[in-house]
Amino acid sequence: MIATVFKRELASYFSTPLAYVFIVIFLMLSAALTFFLGGWYERSQADLLPFFGFHPWLYLFLVPAIAMRLWAEERKSGTIELLLTLPITVFQAVLGKYLAAWVFIGIALALTFPMWLTVNYLGSPDNGVILAAYLGSWLMAGAFLAVGSCMSAATNNQVIAFILSVVVCFMFILAGFTLVFDVFKDWAPLPLLDAITSLSFLSHYQAISRGVLDLRDVAFFIVMILAWLLATAIVIDIKKAS
Repeated sequence: MIATVFKRELASYFSTPLAYVFIVIFLMLSAALTFFLGGWYERSQADLLPFFGFHPWLYLFLVPAIAMRLWAEERKSGTIELLLTLPITVFQAVLGKYLAAWVFIGIALALTFPMWLTVNYLGSPDNGVILAAYLGSWLMAGAFLAVGSCMSAATNNQVIAFILSVVVCFMFILAGFTLVFDVFKDWAPLPLLDAITSLSFLSHYQAISRGVLDLRDVAFFIVMILAWLLATAIVIDIKKAS
């Protein structure tokens, strides 16, 4: 039944202009930020560091735009009751809808392959590092999406779901910044500081994007995804009971 929900949801993306608008915006912004703000040509280096460097900030707004419709739209239209009458658990429904959205984002990410081809044409990059960066980018997008899924389940207003997702995801990005560390270091115990910094999406993503494919970084994103999806299922159960 997960496959049924997955296929239905993935097909729904491409039955509306939403998918094409998202993909076009993502591709245009990725290219513009890489070539203009990232100074890709001026660097004269055969790599995609500027390209991947902007991904956390692109995802901060684009992924919540996808996630906000996952459950808020279902709740507003009343179709969530129909979905939950199927012979499927709440978590299976959550997982099916999530995987469809994550694969859709993966398709948008994969369509940036001309940049990979370009850098190979102009030089001799470390393709292993680039491949690891693509994996890290997709995992980070998946974590953002899982957060957005939970926020979408908590409200039937897509705008509120979008704002909540952006705020929570931004907090996970900021967790690794020195500024945040300085705020807590004067009064928080060291274990708490370590816990806060370890929650940073940015630091784990940057480690992977540098080609250091540490299983701890991969496991972090997988655990975060599963935790937020479980939270989504719990929120839906609570809303259903009330």
